Order: sequence, then C-alpha cells, then structure tokens
Amino acid sequence: MSMDTIEVPADTKYDMMAMEAPPLAPLPPPVASHVVTANPAPLGLCAFALSTFVLSLHLIGAGVDLDGPQNIVTSLALFYGGLCQTGNTFGATTFTSYGAYWVSYGFIYLPSSNIMDGYGGGQTEAFNRSLGLFMIGWALFTGLMLIAAHRSCVTLVAQFFMLFLTYVLTAACKFNGSSSTSVASGVCGLITALLAFYNAMAGMLTPDNSFFVLPIGRLP
Repeated sequence: MSMDTIEVPADTKYDMMAMEAPPLAPLPPPVASHVVTANPAPLGLCAFALSTFVLSLHLIGAGVDLDGPQNIVTSLALFYGGLCQTGNTFGATTFTSYGAYWVSYGFIYLPSSNIMDGYGGGQTEAFNRSLGLFMIGWALFTGLMLIAAHRSCVTLVAQFFMLFLTYVLTAACKFNGSSSTSVASGVCGLITALLAFYNAMAGMLTPDNSFFVLPIGRLP
C-alpha cells in the first residue's frame, strides 16, 4: 500500500477552513450600571427652612426688636437659602424658584445693589408697597405649588399652605404697616419652617439608613 503524502491544493485548504470556522456571535451589550441618585429634597427643604426660620424669628421679635434691622438674614438668604436648592421636576421647580426668591430677597437689602436707594431708603412707603407687590407675586406662585402638591403628602401640603399664608400676610403688612400683621406673618413663617424641617427629616430617615421613619400622611 502506498504511503505517499497526499497534497491538498492551497485554495482548497482555505475553503475547508472557512467551512469549519463558525461565524462569530455579536458581543452582548455592556451591562448598564445602576446609578443611585441622592434625594435632593432634604437639602432644599433645610435651606428653605433655616432661612425662613431666622427671618420669622425677627418678624415676631424673638429676642430682637420688631423694628430692628434684619441684615443678618441677607447672608443666609444668599448663600444657603438661595444656592442650595435643586431637585426633580416638582422639586426643581419649587426649590430652584424659592432659592431664587431668597437670592433676590437678600439682594434687595444688599447695600451695593442700590435698590433701596432708588426708593429713598428701606422705610419709605414706595419701597414697602413695591415689596408688597413682590410678596403678592410669590403668594400667587406658592398657591400654584400648593395645587401641584395636592397628591403628595399631608405634611408637604400643610407646608405650602402655611407658606401661602406667610406671603399673603407679609404683603398685607407692607401695605398697611401693621406690626400685628407682621407678627402674624412671622408666626406663619415659623410654622412653615418647622414643617419644612420635618419634611426634610422625613426624607432623610429612610428604611435604608434609619431604625424608624416619620409619618407624612401619603395622599392617594
């Protein structure tokens, strides 16, 4: 029997290799990593609450004169109440807007802004009436946010309701010059601040990082 080597033409070898090699399967898509986004609501609520709390204490005369200066609120309004508020769609609208409120409110009383100088000072009737219109605008915005929050939770609805009353009473105070109305707006603002602190704590005390949670009264 002959033991000669059988030679296979080169082109035939490549054809056989092409037939034997299976087609490469497409690579699976990369697994998307789960991105955990921090809840920005507690930060926005705390920034809003603290600024409102300090201003309300001045308005009710807690340890200070009712007619005394309130310039200490300016720095808090600009650098905490105004710059630290972001959130989701509803949160972004509310916290960013109220952050802008605190920035604009603080800027009014900033001496370098010369806003009060245009009215001849911060105690003139023209300035108070313009500031009253400013507060009416924010009362209207807060009323809209109150409607938008009607399916959130009881504590948040209560917070927006008290804030709405705060703006209305503050506007009334600027128009009628009543010290009792100013105190009433300060009381409402103080309650608003406490509710905002409570909502902030409720947002931070989750089952993942706390042994207890705070009831907020979820609405259907």
